[in-house]
Amino acid sequence: MAQNNTAKKDKTELFERMPVASAIISLAIPTIISQIIHVVYSIADTFFIGQLNDPNQVAAATLIMPPFLLLAAISNLFGIGGASLISRSLGAGDRDKARRCAAFCMWSAAGVAFIYGLAMFLFRSTVFPILGSDEYTYGYCTAYALWTLAIGAVPTVLNPCLAHMVRAEGYSKEASFGVAMGGILNMALDPLFIFPLGMGVAGAAIATMLSNLVATIYFIILIMKKHDVMTIRFSPRNYTLKGGIPREVLLVGLPSCLLMLMSTLSNTILNKLVVSYSNQTIAGMGIGKKIDTFAFAFTNGMTQGVLPLIGYNYASGDHERMRKAARLSFLFAFGLAAASAVFLFTCAVPLVRAFIDDAATVAYGQHVLKIICVTVPCTSVTMMIITMFQATGQKVKPMLVSLMRKGCLDIPFMFLMDHLYGADGIPFATPIADVLAMIIAAAVFIPYWRKIGKTL
Repeated sequence: MAQNNTAKKDKTELFERMPVASAIISLAIPTIISQIIHVVYSIADTFFIGQLNDPNQVAAATLIMPPFLLLAAISNLFGIGGASLISRSLGAGDRDKARRCAAFCMWSAAGVAFIYGLAMFLFRSTVFPILGSDEYTYGYCTAYALWTLAIGAVPTVLNPCLAHMVRAEGYSKEASFGVAMGGILNMALDPLFIFPLGMGVAGAAIATMLSNLVATIYFIILIMKKHDVMTIRFSPRNYTLKGGIPREVLLVGLPSCLLMLMSTLSNTILNKLVVSYSNQTIAGMGIGKKIDTFAFAFTNGMTQGVLPLIGYNYASGDHERMRKAARLSFLFAFGLAAASAVFLFTCAVPLVRAFIDDAATVAYGQHVLKIICVTVPCTSVTMMIITMFQATGQKVKPMLVSLMRKGCLDIPFMFLMDHLYGADGIPFATPIADVLAMIIAAAVFIPYWRKIGKTL
């Protein structure tokens, strides 16, 4: 019991009294590291598949990515929405509501993931051609989907969902360790299944499924060990549809979910446009976009890490501490994003060439990477604004910004740039949309920021 009281005091110290910069570092650094590892293992799939020097298998992994990203949308819906409500409930001293919220998020996420993964695989003969698969890639797409969607949907969703909720309780290091462990395991299993066992793209899918399963088991054990300290419970008896919990979770989590949904739609349309040129072009696009996700690891880590800190202090009424945390987080996120963008731009050619030894694929991949990486700093600002809205329980504003970020702006520009400049012009839709989205986000956020300031 004494250890439990000490743990609770440590978390109160972190959220309420620790110097803001130290609190941000304590929460964000482990999350950033785990995000980097997560991105590296995501890239590792493409890297190891690329070593087969088969553009069709690389293309298949790229084409199946949109439905796989929908799993992240489900995780964000319940994970980020739940993390926001849990942190605000703890800040208000309502541990019972936090407990019921965690149960709702966990069981709902698992149920939705199971239904979605099974349905996507059963209707693959209709869905995959829509995504752009052809006679050369359909079999590879099916093999990848069997393990990641039909079999692996639930652990793929629960792994990050549980991480969000554990982080909301103040256990950022433990949450980040779980995500990182899954990523490292995936990187270790990828070459084993792809090469010695000769399973190709299916081997990469099995490695992904197993790594997410192991990470999910880790979180289950962690939560059970800290049963007396955490509010998270596995018992279905805590599940509820009452008290406004579903509405609060879904509306706050919807912007992040919507961002992934629109990202899926955006990537699907992008793939359809690019695959019309050649499988080498779609492979190059996939490699370029995968490498670019490295830059987003810093922003994602920062936003996920500081969300509980901002939400807790907003609910507890310490708006001055909340505002200071937000300002420092903006600066940190922007600086890290800018540095990573410079690195990706200057090293674009060798980075893409490391993935595949195919001249046409490398040429288009580095072209894509140089274009889309330049606006990563703009995206960091937009993502931090969305996080601020979510942490403080806003619903409509982050949804508007998310729609601008993906879907409403980039898709029309994809068609326009394709029409005007062909395959070489399509990547320019990303920076155009990102800059416009940042401007719109700032226009929505600044009045809200000033309104909070008046309550001090």
